Amino acid sequence: NAGIKPEDIDYINMHGTATPLGDIGETKAIKSIFGEHAYKMNLSSTKSMTGHLLGAAGAIEGIASCLAIKNDIIPPTINFETPDPECDLNYTFNKAEERTVNIAMSNAFGFGGHNTTVLFKKYEE
Repeated sequence: NAGIKPEDIDYINMHGTATPLGDIGETKAIKSIFGEHAYKMNLSSTKSMTGHLLGAAGAIEGIASCLAIKNDIIPPTINFETPDPECDLNYTFNKAEERTVNIAMSNAFGFGGHNTTVLFKKYEE
């Protein structure tokens, strides 16, 4: 009920814990929701830079998403070495990337099925 279309989203800060099942599952979910647009967005996981902050992870990743909007810079997933053929989207690996980010989405998945997705939009006067 955010009043936007899936193709309006420019960036997803993925939950991305670097577990095979988790990353593949999240990738498949993004593909099923976004279709071809899934390949046009930038995706990354800032957990690669902070570690898993457990209860604070969602808040910190929300801040990273807001900074991506403010600065038009996609934060990278760092320390990436080995591609997984099942994770074939437009991931931002090892180096930040400049891109206009008007709308960012942040996924936070918790233990026991406590999951949320939050959208952030660039302020327009």
